[in-house]
Amino acid sequence: MSNQITSNIEISELAIYPVKSCAQLQVLAAKVDSFGLHMDRRWMVVDENGKFLTQRQLARMCLISVALTENSVVLTAPEISPCTVTVANLKQRQQVVVWGDQCSGLDCGDNAANWLSGFLQQTCRLVYFPEEEFRQIDLAFAREGERTAFSDGFPFLLISEASLQDLNTRILDSGTQTTLEMRRFRPNIVVKGCEAFAEDEWKKIRIGDIVLRVVKPCKRCVIPTIDPDTGIKGDEPLKTLRTYRKQDKKILFGQNVIAENTGELKVGMSVEILE
Repeated sequence: MSNQITSNIEISELAIYPVKSCAQLQVLAAKVDSFGLHMDRRWMVVDENGKFLTQRQLARMCLISVALTENSVVLTAPEISPCTVTVANLKQRQQVVVWGDQCSGLDCGDNAANWLSGFLQQTCRLVYFPEEEFRQIDLAFAREGERTAFSDGFPFLLISEASLQDLNTRILDSGTQTTLEMRRFRPNIVVKGCEAFAEDEWKKIRIGDIVLRVVKPCKRCVIPTIDPDTGIKGDEPLKTLRTYRKQDKKILFGQNVIAENTGELKVGMSVEILE
Protein backbone atom coordinates (compact mmCIF):
# COMPACT_ATOMS: atom_id res chain seq x y z
CA MET A 1 0.00 0.00 0.00
CA SER A 2 3.09 2.23 0.18
CA ASN A 3 2.83 5.62 -1.57
CA GLN A 4 -0.51 4.69 -3.02
CA ILE A 5 -2.71 7.70 -3.73
CA THR A 6 -6.19 6.73 -2.66
CA SER A 7 -7.99 9.84 -3.82
CA ASN A 8 -11.39 8.26 -3.18
CA ILE A 9 -10.75 8.71 0.55
CA GLU A 10 -11.36 12.27 1.74
CA ILE A 11 -12.10 14.34 4.82
CA SER A 12 -15.86 14.59 5.33
CA GLU A 13 -15.85 16.39 8.71
CA LEU A 14 -13.45 18.41 10.84
CA ALA A 15 -14.19 19.28 14.45
CA ILE A 16 -12.53 20.88 17.43
CA TYR A 17 -13.44 20.89 21.11
CA PRO A 18 -12.05 24.20 22.40
CA VAL A 19 -13.11 23.43 25.99
CA LYS A 20 -12.27 19.85 26.90
CA SER A 21 -15.45 17.73 27.24
CA CYS A 22 -17.82 20.53 26.15
CA ALA A 23 -19.74 20.50 22.86
CA GLN A 24 -18.18 19.92 19.47
CA LEU A 25 -17.46 22.82 17.13
CA GLN A 26 -17.54 21.71 13.49
CA VAL A 27 -15.35 23.63 11.05
CA LEU A 28 -14.79 23.51 7.29
CA ALA A 29 -11.09 24.27 7.62
CA ALA A 30 -8.58 24.38 10.46
CA LYS A 31 -4.93 25.23 10.87
CA VAL A 32 -2.72 22.48 12.25
CA ASP A 33 -0.28 23.94 14.79
CA SER A 34 2.14 22.26 17.19
CA PHE A 35 -0.77 21.26 19.49
CA GLY A 36 -2.98 19.71 16.77
CA LEU A 37 -6.00 21.45 15.26
CA HIS A 38 -5.82 25.14 16.19
CA MET A 39 -7.55 25.87 19.53
CA ASP A 40 -8.56 22.25 20.10
CA ARG A 41 -8.79 21.49 23.84
CA ARG A 42 -6.90 24.61 24.87
CA TRP A 43 -9.37 25.23 27.74
CA MET A 44 -10.26 22.81 30.51
CA VAL A 45 -12.63 22.73 33.48
CA VAL A 46 -10.95 21.77 36.77
CA ASP A 47 -12.14 21.18 40.33
CA GLU A 48 -10.94 23.16 43.38
CA ASN A 49 -7.77 21.02 43.46
CA GLY A 50 -6.91 21.70 39.82
CA LYS A 51 -7.90 18.22 38.65
CA PHE A 52 -9.58 17.97 35.25
CA LEU A 53 -13.34 17.43 35.02
CA THR A 54 -15.10 15.79 32.06
CA GLN A 55 -18.47 14.37 31.07
CA ARG A 56 -17.40 11.20 32.90
CA GLN A 57 -18.23 13.01 36.15
CA LEU A 58 -20.44 15.83 34.83
CA ALA A 59 -22.55 14.74 31.86
CA ARG A 60 -24.10 18.24 31.64
CA MET A 61 -20.80 19.49 30.18
CA CYS A 62 -22.04 18.26 26.79
CA LEU A 63 -24.74 20.97 26.90
CA ILE A 64 -22.16 23.79 26.98
CA SER A 65 -21.60 25.14 23.45
CA VAL A 66 -18.42 26.96 22.57
CA ALA A 67 -17.76 29.68 20.00
CA LEU A 68 -14.37 31.20 19.19
CA THR A 69 -13.60 34.81 18.32
CA GLU A 70 -10.21 36.33 17.53
CA ASN A 71 -9.00 36.39 21.14
CA SER A 72 -11.75 34.88 23.25
CA VAL A 73 -14.04 31.94 23.85
CA VAL A 74 -17.80 32.33 24.34
CA LEU A 75 -19.66 29.75 26.42
CA THR A 76 -23.41 29.26 26.05
CA ALA A 77 -25.76 26.83 27.77
CA PRO A 78 -29.52 26.41 28.25
CA GLU A 79 -31.30 28.95 30.48
CA ILE A 80 -28.19 30.95 31.33
CA SER A 81 -26.62 34.09 29.81
CA PRO A 82 -23.45 33.55 27.71
CA CYS A 83 -20.00 33.93 29.24
CA THR A 84 -17.05 35.43 27.36
CA VAL A 85 -13.44 34.73 28.35
CA THR A 86 -10.68 36.83 26.78
CA VAL A 87 -7.27 35.14 26.59
CA ALA A 88 -5.19 38.33 26.52
CA ASN A 89 -6.28 39.27 30.05
CA LEU A 90 -5.16 36.03 31.72
CA LYS A 91 -2.23 36.31 34.13
CA GLN A 92 -2.83 33.98 37.10
CA ARG A 93 -1.05 30.63 36.69
CA GLN A 94 -2.33 27.45 38.28
CA GLN A 95 -0.96 23.90 38.44
CA VAL A 96 -3.51 21.52 36.94
CA VAL A 97 -3.69 17.77 36.40
CA VAL A 98 -4.98 15.99 33.29
CA TRP A 99 -4.72 12.23 33.65
CA GLY A 100 -1.18 11.61 34.91
CA ASP A 101 0.27 14.89 33.66
CA GLN A 102 0.84 18.10 35.61
CA CYS A 103 0.66 21.29 33.58
CA SER A 104 0.68 25.00 34.20
CA GLY A 105 -2.58 26.62 33.09
CA LEU A 106 -3.81 30.20 33.08
CA ASP A 107 -6.84 30.72 35.30
CA CYS A 108 -9.76 32.27 33.39
CA GLY A 109 -11.11 34.29 36.31
CA ASP A 110 -14.04 34.35 38.72
CA ASN A 111 -16.68 35.21 36.11
CA ALA A 112 -16.04 32.00 34.15
CA ALA A 113 -15.65 29.99 37.37
CA ASN A 114 -18.98 31.20 38.76
CA TRP A 115 -20.73 30.64 35.42
CA LEU A 116 -19.49 27.05 35.15
CA SER A 117 -20.00 26.26 38.84
CA GLY A 118 -23.59 27.45 38.60
CA PHE A 119 -24.44 25.50 35.47
CA LEU A 120 -22.58 22.32 36.42
CA GLN A 121 -23.68 22.51 40.06
CA GLN A 122 -20.16 21.88 41.26
CA THR A 123 -17.35 24.21 42.32
CA CYS A 124 -14.97 24.47 39.37
CA ARG A 125 -12.76 26.83 37.40
CA LEU A 126 -11.73 27.26 33.77
CA VAL A 127 -8.07 27.20 32.75
CA TYR A 128 -6.28 27.92 29.47
CA PHE A 129 -3.26 26.04 28.10
CA PRO A 130 -0.74 28.79 27.24
CA GLU A 131 1.31 28.83 24.06
CA GLU A 132 4.63 28.40 25.88
CA GLU A 133 3.52 25.45 28.04
CA PHE A 134 4.69 21.99 26.96
CA ARG A 135 2.97 18.64 27.52
CA GLN A 136 4.84 15.76 25.92
CA ILE A 137 2.76 13.08 24.20
CA ASP A 138 3.39 9.58 25.62
CA LEU A 139 6.85 8.60 24.36
CA ALA A 140 5.68 5.02 23.88
CA PHE A 141 3.80 6.37 20.82
CA ALA A 142 5.37 9.75 20.07
CA ARG A 143 8.70 11.42 19.43
CA GLU A 144 10.51 13.72 21.83
CA GLY A 145 9.14 17.23 21.38
CA GLU A 146 5.70 16.25 20.10
CA ARG A 147 3.12 17.90 22.33
CA THR A 148 -0.57 18.20 23.02
CA ALA A 149 -2.70 20.56 25.11
CA PHE A 150 -5.56 19.29 27.32
CA SER A 151 -6.54 16.31 25.13
CA ASP A 152 -6.79 12.93 26.86
CA GLY A 153 -3.42 12.10 25.35
CA PHE A 154 -3.19 12.65 21.61
CA PRO A 155 -3.70 15.67 19.32
CA PHE A 156 -6.06 14.02 16.79
CA LEU A 157 -8.76 11.35 16.74
CA LEU A 158 -9.64 9.95 13.31
CA ILE A 159 -12.72 7.82 12.50
CA SER A 160 -14.17 6.71 9.16
CA GLU A 161 -17.83 7.14 8.29
CA ALA A 162 -17.89 3.45 7.32
CA SER A 163 -16.88 2.39 10.83
CA LEU A 164 -19.81 4.29 12.31
CA GLN A 165 -22.15 2.89 9.66
CA ASP A 166 -21.01 -0.62 10.55
CA LEU A 167 -21.69 0.07 14.23
CA ASN A 168 -25.11 1.60 13.54
CA THR A 169 -26.12 -1.40 11.41
CA ARG A 170 -25.24 -3.71 14.30
CA ILE A 171 -27.13 -1.52 16.78
CA LEU A 172 -30.24 -1.65 14.56
CA ASP A 173 -29.86 -5.42 14.11
CA SER A 174 -29.87 -5.81 17.90
CA GLY A 175 -33.35 -4.30 18.02
CA THR A 176 -32.44 -0.81 19.18
CA GLN A 177 -34.38 1.78 17.18
CA THR A 178 -31.91 4.67 17.24
CA THR A 179 -28.61 5.11 15.46
CA LEU A 180 -25.80 7.27 16.83
CA GLU A 181 -24.23 10.40 15.40
CA MET A 182 -20.48 10.73 14.87
CA ARG A 183 -20.22 13.61 17.35
CA ARG A 184 -20.74 11.19 20.24
CA PHE A 185 -17.26 9.83 19.54
CA ARG A 186 -15.62 13.28 19.50
CA PRO A 187 -13.33 12.85 16.48
CA ASN A 188 -11.26 15.65 14.97
CA ILE A 189 -11.04 14.13 11.50
CA VAL A 190 -13.80 12.07 9.86
CA VAL A 191 -13.05 10.41 6.51
CA LYS A 192 -15.21 8.77 3.88
CA GLY A 193 -14.47 6.54 0.88
CA CYS A 194 -12.86 3.60 2.72
CA GLU A 195 -14.17 0.36 4.20
CA ALA A 196 -15.24 0.04 7.83
CA PHE A 197 -12.25 0.05 10.19
CA ALA A 198 -9.77 0.55 7.34
CA GLU A 199 -8.19 3.19 9.60
CA ASP A 200 -7.11 0.40 11.97
CA GLU A 201 -4.59 -0.76 9.35
CA TRP A 202 -3.09 2.64 8.49
CA LYS A 203 0.32 3.61 9.85
CA LYS A 204 0.99 6.88 8.04
CA ILE A 205 -1.20 9.14 5.89
CA ARG A 206 -0.81 12.42 4.05
CA ILE A 207 -3.52 15.06 3.71
CA GLY A 208 -2.43 18.02 1.62
CA ASP A 209 1.06 18.93 2.88
CA ILE A 210 0.56 17.34 6.28
CA VAL A 211 1.93 13.90 7.15
CA LEU A 212 0.18 12.18 10.05
CA ARG A 213 1.14 9.03 11.93
CA VAL A 214 -1.64 6.70 13.07
CA VAL A 215 -0.21 5.58 16.39
CA LYS A 216 -2.79 3.93 18.65
CA PRO A 217 -6.41 2.71 18.75
CA CYS A 218 -8.69 4.86 20.89
CA LYS A 219 -9.92 3.16 24.08
CA ARG A 220 -13.53 4.22 24.64
CA CYS A 221 -14.94 5.35 27.97
CA VAL A 222 -18.53 6.11 29.00
CA ILE A 223 -18.70 9.47 27.16
CA PRO A 224 -20.12 8.10 23.84
CA THR A 225 -23.10 6.73 25.80
CA ILE A 226 -24.11 10.31 26.72
CA ASP A 227 -26.70 11.90 24.42
CA PRO A 228 -25.06 15.22 23.43
CA ASP A 229 -28.47 16.93 23.17
CA THR A 230 -29.75 15.93 26.62
CA GLY A 231 -26.81 14.80 28.75
CA ILE A 232 -28.63 11.52 29.48
CA LYS A 233 -26.61 8.28 29.52
CA GLY A 234 -27.71 5.11 27.72
CA ASP A 235 -26.31 1.64 26.97
CA GLU A 236 -25.11 2.28 23.43
CA PRO A 237 -22.67 2.24 21.78
CA LEU A 238 -20.64 0.36 24.39
CA LYS A 239 -23.17 -2.48 24.59
CA THR A 240 -22.75 -3.29 20.89
CA LEU A 241 -19.06 -2.38 20.58
CA ARG A 242 -18.32 -4.83 23.41
CA THR A 243 -19.52 -7.68 21.16
CA TYR A 244 -16.94 -7.12 18.43
CA ARG A 245 -14.47 -4.32 19.25
CA LYS A 246 -13.12 -5.54 22.59
CA GLN A 247 -9.43 -6.28 22.94
CA ASP A 248 -7.48 -6.82 26.19
CA LYS A 249 -10.56 -5.71 28.15
CA LYS A 250 -10.63 -2.38 26.27
CA ILE A 251 -13.28 -1.26 23.75
CA LEU A 252 -11.61 0.27 20.69
CA PHE A 253 -13.14 2.70 18.20
CA GLY A 254 -11.19 5.27 16.18
CA GLN A 255 -7.47 5.93 15.89
CA ASN A 256 -5.21 8.39 17.68
CA VAL A 257 -3.06 10.38 15.27
CA ILE A 258 -0.04 12.71 15.49
CA ALA A 259 0.86 15.28 12.81
CA GLU A 260 4.51 15.54 11.80
CA ASN A 261 4.25 19.11 10.53
CA THR A 262 1.96 22.13 10.46
CA GLY A 263 -0.37 23.43 7.75
CA GLU A 264 -4.09 23.45 7.09
CA LEU A 265 -6.78 20.80 6.74
CA LYS A 266 -10.05 21.34 4.88
CA VAL A 267 -13.19 19.27 4.41
CA GLY A 268 -12.98 17.58 0.99
CA MET A 269 -9.18 17.11 0.99
CA SER A 270 -7.95 13.73 -0.26
CA VAL A 271 -6.31 11.27 2.11
CA GLU A 272 -3.23 9.46 0.82
CA ILE A 273 -2.26 6.22 2.57
CA LEU A 274 1.55 6.16 2.81
CA GLU A 275 1.88 3.04 5.00
